[in-house]
Amino acid sequence: MDTIRGAASSRKPAAGLSRVPGRVRRRRERVRIGTPDPTVTGSAGLVAVAEVVDRLDLVGALDGGIGPIKQRDRGLSGAELVVGMATSQLEGESSLAGLDRSRADAAGAWLAPVPFAPSGTAARLAGRFGPVQLAGIEVGLAEVAERMMGFLPAQRRAELVAHRPTLDCDSADVEVYGRQKRGVAYTHDGKRAGRPLLVSWARTGLTLAAQLLAGNQDPRPFVTALMRRALAVLPDAVCAPPLFRCDSGFFSAGFMRAMVAAGGDFAIAAPRSQALWRAYAAIPEDRWVDARDMRGAQVAACDYAPAGAPAGTYTIVRRVKVRADEVSTDPRSRRRRTIPTGQLQLMLDGVADHGWAVSFLVTNIPADEPDGIVAVEWWFRGRADVETRIKEHKLGAGLRHLPSADPTINRVWMWAAILAGWISALLQAITGYDQHTGRAHAARLRRDLLLVPGRLVRHAGQPILSRQRSSTALLTDVGQKVRSSQVMVIGMGLVISGGPLASSFMKVPRCL
Repeated sequence: MDTIRGAASSRKPAAGLSRVPGRVRRRRERVRIGTPDPTVTGSAGLVAVAEVVDRLDLVGALDGGIGPIKQRDRGLSGAELVVGMATSQLEGESSLAGLDRSRADAAGAWLAPVPFAPSGTAARLAGRFGPVQLAGIEVGLAEVAERMMGFLPAQRRAELVAHRPTLDCDSADVEVYGRQKRGVAYTHDGKRAGRPLLVSWARTGLTLAAQLLAGNQDPRPFVTALMRRALAVLPDAVCAPPLFRCDSGFFSAGFMRAMVAAGGDFAIAAPRSQALWRAYAAIPEDRWVDARDMRGAQVAACDYAPAGAPAGTYTIVRRVKVRADEVSTDPRSRRRRTIPTGQLQLMLDGVADHGWAVSFLVTNIPADEPDGIVAVEWWFRGRADVETRIKEHKLGAGLRHLPSADPTINRVWMWAAILAGWISALLQAITGYDQHTGRAHAARLRRDLLLVPGRLVRHAGQPILSRQRSSTALLTDVGQKVRSSQVMVIGMGLVISGGPLASSFMKVPRCL
């Protein structure tokens, strides 16, 4: 019997198929959700983090500086607490509750360098950190920095030793919303915030010293002591005089004298004052030269120095051509404050079609005109590196929040975010991951290396971490480079030879 198209058929469609007029389409099968598999993890890249932590003995170095935080030697130490927080932040967690989510991943928790503390336990232990323990974190990082020099490739090590270290100072506001949070205050923008104050080593991307202030505290009274603490963290092999770069929030003659007394040179952005505007107006037109890598910009030098500044201080002035249609009519516009008053009025009246946006840089770095002045101004623009470090601590780690009402817990959380930046930078430097396209931001490193799926199994007593076929081979490559890295003499004559570390990598829990 013939079947008429469009009419009902007495034949039933085959299993898994659906009868559609004119064609046969396979029906989607219903997916059954099974029980969780404890051998599968989405954070297989933590094995690379564990290798770096073990190779540098990061926990041991920090424990030596922090000391005991409990009367009995039981459970997690202070260093294990901070490293566990940092590892959880590297996974993308931004609160203490994220530690519980990291613990719930059985395979990922085993691959991590230290056990994750429950959120409540982490808060109680972090509350035991006093000024001595917080200062001990920097002592431990100084030892890690010494060991880092031995693990770096010879060329990278020579670059750090041969060049003067550049230290950047900056601060940022971390907005909070809880009314009961202590150690925070309202900023001039009307936001309730804490204010981390950081000193960063530009060439390595490492934050050397930090302090958490309230949102209304002026950082200038604290920056001199912070600078000395940062210099103490630098490796002994880096003995060249340091260079300091700061924005206008740190502008003070006392800080300038302190940097010179520490054996360094400085370059600080200066707030615009009437004295600086007069010095700008006195610069002859033929002394302006084009700036490097900045279209429409010119630089020149003048003899202005603030009262009390060290001998040899002078000012570099930069001006950038601005069209009249680029200037906002809003009197609150930031760009308007950079243009001399007379020029601004002519531009607003339509008389002048352009003006100059002017900025000032006070420095004592010796430089010849004009090439030396151009080079110093170009180098100072690299100060944006510390802003990148702050952005990394906020978006790449967990410093975009202060998770507790207790300021002590928030300080420990800040140091965990900084330590996450150390682990990321050291992992990339030791393996050479940052040599091709530059140092990866935490989001890209997390996507490419850390948050990759894998299965942790035991075969003939040997733990095996298998990655999915679709995932990148970067994890295997990085793991091999970390294990095969040879180390030179580090610290006080300690010598470590290359080769795999079997102390903590060769055991898998029975549940896996």
